[in-house]
Amino acid sequence: MSSPKLKMPVWQTNPEGGVRRVGVELEMNGLSVDRLAEIVAGFLKLSTRFVGRYERVLIGDPAGDWKVELDFMLLKEMGREYRQSQELLDDLKDSVEDILKWLAEPLVPLELVSPPLPLNRLGEIEALIKHLREHGAKGTSDQPTNAFGMQFNPEIPDNDPEVLTAYLKAFLCLYDWIFKRANIDLTRRITSYIDPFPGDYVRRVVHPDYQPDLATLIDDYLDYNPTRNRALDLLPLFLYLDEARVRRVTDDPLIKPRPAFHYRLPNSNIHVSGWGLHESWNDWVEVENLAADRYRLHAVCAAYSQHLKNPFRRWRGRWDRVIETQWIRR
Repeated sequence: MSSPKLKMPVWQTNPEGGVRRVGVELEMNGLSVDRLAEIVAGFLKLSTRFVGRYERVLIGDPAGDWKVELDFMLLKEMGREYRQSQELLDDLKDSVEDILKWLAEPLVPLELVSPPLPLNRLGEIEALIKHLREHGAKGTSDQPTNAFGMQFNPEIPDNDPEVLTAYLKAFLCLYDWIFKRANIDLTRRITSYIDPFPGDYVRRVVHPDYQPDLATLIDDYLDYNPTRNRALDLLPLFLYLDEARVRRVTDDPLIKPRPAFHYRLPNSNIHVSGWGLHESWNDWVEVENLAADRYRLHAVCAAYSQHLKNPFRRWRGRWDRVIETQWIRR
C-alpha cells in the first residue's frame, strides 16, 4: 500500500539488491495490551500469540512478526511467570506486580513494533495510525507525562563507509532544521533519550575533509557517543558491522545488531488528527537525498563548518533557517 503523502528516498535497494526495508516503533497509551493487539491483528489480518501478561506477538505477516508490549522490562519479565495463587511467595509477587502495573499505567507506553517492511508498505503504517487514532490511541501531547516517541529503522543501502559517512554528515547538517520541525515535546527534551551529538564531534564529522575508513568511523563515533541516547543511534548498525569493536566499549544488552539506522527523534502524536508517519519520514528523506547528492552535501558541509567556526554567525543567524531557504529542495 502506497501513500501520496510519503516521499521515497533516492537509494531504494539494500546491499543485496533487494528493496530496502524500514522497521517502525510506535509508543502510545489509551488502550490495553489486548485491545491494541486485537485492533492491529484485525487491521492487518494477523493472528495473536500470547507471550506474557504484557506482551503479544502478531504472526502471519510475510515480512515477520509484529510485537505489542508494555515498554517496561521488569513487568514483562514478571508477566512471563506462571504462578500458583495458593503459594505465599506467588501471592507476594502478584501484589508487587499489581503495584508496579498501577504505577506504570499512566507513565509507561505501550509499544507497537513492526517487522522490517519494504518501502512500498509504509503506506500501511499511515493507514494503521489513522485506524488506531479512531479506536482511542493517545500519544505524546495528550498528557504532560507522555514522553512517547516514534522510531524508525531504515535499512542501509550500502555498507561502504563513504555512504555511511555521507548519511551521518547529512543528518548532522540538517539536525537543527529537523529538530525545529519536529517540535519535540518538553517532557522528551528533558529526558536523555534523544540527546544531541556533542559539538566537538559534529565539527569533526561535518568537516568536508572527513572521509574515514569503517574502523575510524566506528571508533570516532564510540569515542564521543558510547550511548544509545542519540536522536540518530548508530550503535545497532556498527554492532552489526563490527561487533567486537563495539563490544570493547559497551556491553549494553539493549543494543541489538541490525543493518539499519535507528532514528529516535520524532514524537508519537498518534491522537492528533492528520498526524502520521509522513511528517517525520519525509524529513528523514531529506537526509537520505542529501546523503545521495555528493556535491550538494560537500557544499552544505563546507557552509556548516564555517557557521560553527564563527561565534558571531552562530549568535546572529539560525542555521535551521539557512537550511530551509538555501539547501532544501522542494
